[in-house]
Amino acid sequence: MTGPRGGGMGGLLGTSTPSSALVAALQADAGSFTWAAAVVGSNNAAGYQLATELPVMAVGGFNGTDPAPTLEQFQQLVADGKIHYFIGGSMMQGETGSDAAARISDWVAANFQARTVGGAIVYDLS
Repeated sequence: MTGPRGGGMGGLLGTSTPSSALVAALQADAGSFTWAAAVVGSNNAAGYQLATELPVMAVGGFNGTDPAPTLEQFQQLVADGKIHYFIGGSMMQGETGSDAAARISDWVAANFQARTVGGAIVYDLS
């Protein structure tokens, strides 16, 4: 599995602490999307959501092993223009649970161009 893994620099309890450049990128045109971004793990999503005050999808639940959303559901959300960015980074993957988050990360990496914004790997899904 070689795709992007969950997101960015860790803060308290592993929450992400995004740079001002990343916050600005996520806020740009955010009103056109249901989710400003998606990232693996709820701790990662929490940091981005708190910093931007925008909805951020937690792919794979708390530790990236929940089967929600599935790859197919995520692909449909992207096709429907619901998610603006996917934020890559290090993924927390336990020994048990679903590999849906890893499959989503791999699909994003294979189908979208990566760029670095404020130290984070970001994929524009629009």
